[in-house]
Amino acid sequence: MRYEGTGRLRHEYFCQKETARCDARLPDSDFEQAIGRYRATHSPGKQAGGFRPECAFRTNPEGGKLSEPFLIGDAMSGGYGKGPNILHDCTVAVNPGEIAVIVGPNGAGKSTAMKAVFGMLDVREGAVRLDGEDITALSPQDRVAKGMAFVPQTSNIFTSMTVEENLEMGAFLRRDDISGTMEQVFDLFPILRDKRGQAAGELSGGQRQQVAVGRSLMTQPRVLMLDEPTAGVSPIVMDELFDRIIEVARTGISILMVEQNARQALAIADKGYVLVQGRNRFTDTGEALLADPEVRKSFLGG
Repeated sequence: MRYEGTGRLRHEYFCQKETARCDARLPDSDFEQAIGRYRATHSPGKQAGGFRPECAFRTNPEGGKLSEPFLIGDAMSGGYGKGPNILHDCTVAVNPGEIAVIVGPNGAGKSTAMKAVFGMLDVREGAVRLDGEDITALSPQDRVAKGMAFVPQTSNIFTSMTVEENLEMGAFLRRDDISGTMEQVFDLFPILRDKRGQAAGELSGGQRQQVAVGRSLMTQPRVLMLDEPTAGVSPIVMDELFDRIIEVARTGISILMVEQNARQALAIADKGYVLVQGRNRFTDTGEALLADPEVRKSFLGG
């Protein structure tokens, strides 16, 4: 049975058919019903057809409910260099197989929170823990070795290298056979198989994002962190990327994502964090945040 994710939902309920526009909206009640139908038929226990986690990607070996989130940036305060704090007692977390989304207005500290979790700025107060281990003092490189992968918003591919060489670079820490993982990336993003010998810099924006995500998956991560993966792409490409993100989460990989398309991102999110000026303003399930009148009015355009 073919897996149908948010792309179908977007095209049926939000996109003007046969166009690249995505500004059509349902009444709130219809939107909630659509999300309810989606969640009922795509529960976290269902596997995406054709995507086989046992082939290459690492999955959570334990199962069951964890006493603490698998990855948590706990009460983080910090900023860049010697500058002032941008984050103030900020907490974000995600469990295996979940999608956690960070949204908020421009300048809210969304990407900063993501970078703090990945070790790209000083966490002056609070802590970052992965699978119960305090990794606050670890470098980003050491966090990659622990099973974290980060895809920045820009400058996230080697433009002069081929698609296949980019994917190979993602496996630089591995000493085992990477061919199975590469085939799985090609199954996830079929266009990359067709363009495997082409320079990545010649690809479209959406295809470049696929290369960036695919390269991060080559590390066999336990946590995949995405900083605005749909920035600058068309609505149709956005739908496709969200579909693929859902497929990756179905394998047990934790997804922590900053996203500018808040309404669409919360529709696929198990947990959502709304940040304002570096602080947690709202924290709840994606479904609950979409239904919250204040969140709708202030952050989702009513």
